[in-house]
Amino acid sequence: MADAVNNGQGSRAPFQATAKPFSPEDESTLRDSLKRCSPATIEAALAYRRTHEASHLPAIIIGVIERFVEPDLRSKLKEADDELRLVEDLGIDSLTMMEIVIMVEDVLQMQINNDELRNLRSIGDVKSFVDCRVRGLPPPRPTQFMPIEQIISVMPIQPPFLFLNEAAINSMGAQGKYKISGQEFFLQGHFKDNPVMPASMMLEALGQLAVLFLIESTSGDEGKAIDPSKIFFTSCEGIRCHRMCKPGDVLALTIKPKRTKMPLATFEGAIRVGNEKAAMAEEITLTFAYMESASQPLTSPAAPNTSGKERPATSPPLVAAFNG
Repeated sequence: MADAVNNGQGSRAPFQATAKPFSPEDESTLRDSLKRCSPATIEAALAYRRTHEASHLPAIIIGVIERFVEPDLRSKLKEADDELRLVEDLGIDSLTMMEIVIMVEDVLQMQINNDELRNLRSIGDVKSFVDCRVRGLPPPRPTQFMPIEQIISVMPIQPPFLFLNEAAINSMGAQGKYKISGQEFFLQGHFKDNPVMPASMMLEALGQLAVLFLIESTSGDEGKAIDPSKIFFTSCEGIRCHRMCKPGDVLALTIKPKRTKMPLATFEGAIRVGNEKAAMAEEITLTFAYMESASQPLTSPAAPNTSGKERPATSPPLVAAFNG
């Protein structure tokens, strides 16, 4: 292994992809080192070494990881799910991870140090990290995995109106999961003897994931934190539903930020059940505000309500859309 991995110190300078030409001898060596990988992985690695185009990196990363994953777990990689966790979902231990790193270093001719490895917990983390190294960009923020207890502790929306069981957040967006239990209050009348999760509630789940992303990953001007109690729904565009979702279904939710400029944040979102599309939203826009100074209370009990309507301080961000 490269010295950078052995001593945990390696250079953080941008990777130089034009170090030397790719000779026939290099091709032979590369084919030999990847001989237990799939043909598609080998071709992607050869194409990358010839062109140094970053578009080949995802196929290389997935192919190298697949080479070291147990055969009964390789089917998970076929779904190209960036949320897959290296340890929990793919059973990759520390020694196996080092073998993966060695092969990636050899194929891409780069060095990865131990400190950087500690932040790589998912497939998406590995892809983003390698892509940034190749492009000479700062390393991305590692994925933050949040169980239901942690979600409840930070979200202004609470059960029984919380439609997230777990979430994973990184600099590129957020993924979440929600299993329809069949005990949800709205299923009592939607529909009679045929419970179906309303499309509006699926949109609410995507909105809640966007709220969580804002709370956990965004700070505003001069380091100001976003106030969780002041994030509300503004608009949505391009909503499409592709299938009915019923009790027992696990909704895989994904949101990606498109634009964030105070006081608006716009996301695109999608929901899948297994390999099937369930719903998508081209744009979900939320309005937000920053925390007030520490010396001032966030809300004043005596402050007048100028809206003319009573509204809880933790009103769900999309509830206005449903009421409308």
